[in-house]
Formats: sequence, structure tokens, C-alpha cells
Amino acid sequence: MQEKGGSTLSDDSKVKIPHVLTVAGSDSGGGAGIQADLKACAARRVYCSTVITAITAQNTAGVQGVSIVPEDFVAEQLKSVLSDMQVDVVKTGMLPSVDIVKILCKTLREFPVPALVVDPVMVSTSGDVLAGPSILSVFREEFLPMADIITPNLKEASALLDSKQLETVDDMRTAARLLHNMGPKNVLVKGGDLPGSSDAVDILYNGHNFYELHSPRIKTRNTHGTGCSLASCIAAELAKGYPMLSAVKVAKRFIESALDYSKDIVIGNGPQGPFDHLLRLKSHSQDCRRQQAFNPSDLFLHAVTDSGMNKKWGRSIVDAVKAAIEGGATILQLREKDAETKDFLESAIACLNICRSHGVPLLINDRIDVALACDADGVHVGQSDIPARVARTLLGPEKIIGVSCKTPEQAQQAWLDGADYIGCGGVFPTNTKENNITIGLDGLKTVCMASKLPVVAIGGIGLSNARTVMEIGVPNLKGVAVVSALFDRECVLSETRKLCAMLSESNHGGTLTNL
Repeated sequence: MQEKGGSTLSDDSKVKIPHVLTVAGSDSGGGAGIQADLKACAARRVYCSTVITAITAQNTAGVQGVSIVPEDFVAEQLKSVLSDMQVDVVKTGMLPSVDIVKILCKTLREFPVPALVVDPVMVSTSGDVLAGPSILSVFREEFLPMADIITPNLKEASALLDSKQLETVDDMRTAARLLHNMGPKNVLVKGGDLPGSSDAVDILYNGHNFYELHSPRIKTRNTHGTGCSLASCIAAELAKGYPMLSAVKVAKRFIESALDYSKDIVIGNGPQGPFDHLLRLKSHSQDCRRQQAFNPSDLFLHAVTDSGMNKKWGRSIVDAVKAAIEGGATILQLREKDAETKDFLESAIACLNICRSHGVPLLINDRIDVALACDADGVHVGQSDIPARVARTLLGPEKIIGVSCKTPEQAQQAWLDGADYIGCGGVFPTNTKENNITIGLDGLKTVCMASKLPVVAIGGIGLSNARTVMEIGVPNLKGVAVVSALFDRECVLSETRKLCAMLSESNHGGTLTNL
């Protein structure tokens, strides 16, 4: 294996990535099958390769058609992946013909994998038949004995056992024991459709013990693909090295969380919609008012809140933010050092709604967890906080990341780490940070000239000196960040208006360039 430049990577430097191979059908609607498996594995941070066994025409109303992939091409796909990649777990879904099942059994004997998760897809949650009865015998005789776990729903368990419908938890336990007798190491009978149950009850049996797993029943139409996704999540956790019971519990919690998040989204006009594995679709919808990329001109008047100052003047953080925005602040940064996390999160959500209604970005100071929880527009971090490159990994490519810098070296590192801008200072002495070393106007200019990123000046800046700061003559100095000059005043609105007017007047006079 070669690095750029031709040097060889040692075995110690190679990163082993958990890998699931899913063998299943394609769902044109994107809610189940291969598509659900890919999304579930991505959500659980596991690599997923695919072998497609069938192409279906389906949507939220049901399955309109199925085209089975030729057996020899299924075999070719299997060999391509298994002969080259180190697969930890094979997860199966729709296996639409006896020959495909036999090919899979043969290939897995030729290329053994550590674990096999079998979701015996025969009847979808919506009631569509996806595999005929001729497959049942080869499942029972050849395939199930190879499985580390099988995950039938109530209808599939009845079909495999050629028994009556399962109607109680005791029926599920009996079915799990009988299915275990067919050879799989573990059986998970899914009771999501169990009549009369207020919970979603699943029964896991490993040949020795029964585990009755409960979760709240989420009232939603968006349940398409839950079976595929649960099995894929189990496979993902097994690929990471988790024991079976832990893998099943994590997978069940994941599905519960995804269903709860997705319960009110609307995709399609049929009776059964898909759910959001990545828990992001609603964020996109709510964020539609701030879809443009970061604009350096947003740094023009960067208002940074302070919990102590707000408390001193008897106002809430929400009132302070609203006043600053109405006064002309172009970006808001919540810096609440004294607030409890729960209170901070509630305030951040309220402030975010205000900011988005005005098209103003909202950043969280230091707290990546709060930024993630409220889906803020980004974060601002200091030199002693979580590195910008880690923040970028956690928050994603679209979020704004600012970094406090005092030196050209720190500015260079911020650029390498993927920051969007730097906050440079303190320019002047300030009482908002203890032992804060000031760099002065000369230090600010030095950092600006070295920086490849837009710069906002911070530290002791107010009406008396903001114009002087902005007249140092460097094009990438885009604005000023202020704390006390706005929030340690009786009226945030009037002070913001004054500062905004002064900066705008300077800009129109030609001294603020490239805004």
C-alpha cells in the first residue's frame, strides 16, 4: 500500500474499518432493501458494500414490480467483494430464488466471514410478498443453520414454521425456540405488529436464555424499511466487535430513535413512508432560510453574548440576542460560561429560531455538544478547546467554524484544520477574559497579513476605537467582534445600532474594503 510520494504504509498505520456486506434487493423508493442497509450502516459508522439480488419498483403505496438479477451475476458480485475486501459481517435481505440462496451458501463456504445476519425477507411490513414458498425449504435445510442470527417478523416466523399467526408474546417465545432448532445460533422474533401490545416487543433467544426487549411503540406511518434497517444495525454492531445481545439492544434503540425523529415527516402519498436514518432531514427543512454558504461579510458586526452581563442588567439571553439582531448584528455567538447545559440548550434553540427568522447565523462558543443538539450554524473555538479539525468532523462540511488566534502560526493551523474564519485578539485590554494577552493593532495587522482566512478583530473594541481597528488597511479584516460594548450596556438595541451605523458609515466612506 502506497502513500502519496511512494512511501509504504506499515501494518501498524493501517486503520481497520468495520465492514458489512449486504445481499438484498433494491428499493426504488429508497426506504427499504439495499438503500436502507446503506443508510443504516452509514448512520452506525460502518462501511457497507452491496450485492443486489433483485430490482424492485416500489414506493410508499407498495411493490409494483420485481425483476430478479440473474444468478450468475449475483455470484459474480459476491466473488468481487469477498475475494478482495475483508468483510466482517454478511447481512442478507431479499433472496428471491432458490438458486440465489444456494449460490450464496456456496460462496460463503468458499469465502467464510465471521458472522452472518439473516433477515428472512418474504413479506414486507406493508404486506407485499417478496419471496415465494419454494424458498422456504432451502432456507430451513441449508441457509438458516449458517446464520449467527435470524430476524423474522411475525409473518416470516409463521411462514418459516408453517404455523398459524403469532398473536402473543408466548407465541413469539415458542416460535423463537422452534426456529433455533433449525440451526441458527440466535433468533430475534420481531413483534412490531403484535396485536394488542402497547410496546414494540421483540424476543431474542440464544438457545439458553430468552430476552424480552421492549421499546415504546411510535405512532407513525413512516415504518417502511424498519426490518432491513434493524438487521443492518445488528450487523454493524457485530462488525464493530459487540456481543450479540449488545448489538441487538443498540439496534433496537437506534430504530426507536429514528422512528421517533421521523414520525411527522411526509415522503410519498402512500400508507407507509420511509424514515430518516441519519436524523437530518428535518434539520435541512428548518435550515432552509440559511442555505447559502458562509459569507465573510457576516463577520461585519459579530455580537458575542455574555451570561454575566445579561444577568447584571436583568435580561435573558433570548432578549439580548433579539435586541442585537434588531440593532444590526450580522452574526451571533452565544458565549454562556455560567449557564447550566440544559438551560443553555433551551436558550440556544430559542435564539436559533430568532436568528433564522432574520437570516443571521448563530454560533455556539466552545460547546460542540450544544451546537449539535440545537443544530446551530456553527461554533467558535479557542486554542485550548476542541481542535477545529475535530469540530469539522463532528459538525460536517456545511457548518461555520471560527478559531481564536493570536499568532500567524495559529492562523495557519486554523486554515489547515478547515476553519472558516479566525477571531484575532485581544486587540485591546478587556475584562471579559482573565489574563488575556493583548496584541495591539500591529499584532492584529501581522496576523491578518499571514492569514489565508477572513479575520474578525476582537478584544476591547467599541464605539471609541472600532473605526481605528478597521482602518489598519488589510483586505481580509472583515469586521469586529464585540461583547461589553453591546451587552454590558443598559440598552443592547441602541448600542448595536450606534456601532452598526458607525461601521456602515466607515464602509461607505471606503475604509472597510472587500466586505
